[in-house]
Amino acid sequence: MAVKETLAQLKEKMNSNPEGIAGVEKVYQFDLSGEEEGTYQIIFSNDQVEYVEGVQHEPKCTLVMSDKSFLKLVEGNLNPTVAFMSGKLKIKGELGHALKLQSILNKYQ
Repeated sequence: MAVKETLAQLKEKMNSNPEGIAGVEKVYQFDLSGEEEGTYQIIFSNDQVEYVEGVQHEPKCTLVMSDKSFLKLVEGNLNPTVAFMSGKLKIKGELGHALKLQSILNKYQ
């Protein structure tokens, strides 16, 4: 349940203070393994963010990682570059989109 709770909290933080996501129009997908295995999408549109379970939109970037790594990433306790280089994080799509997501997450930690 921690993944869904974290996504809900992140959504609330971003939507109550949308300056950090202004102008972002992207869909990010997280393919998570582990206890809370599943696919989640974060949709940035019109200076708001929403998340859904499953695949509902075409993602610009997909991040493949464990649920524990995802929680650490959102909390700011996982360096995405190190995780990528060590194989804990796989990226499908343009690396630039993943870097943009990292900068957005940093604003809401």
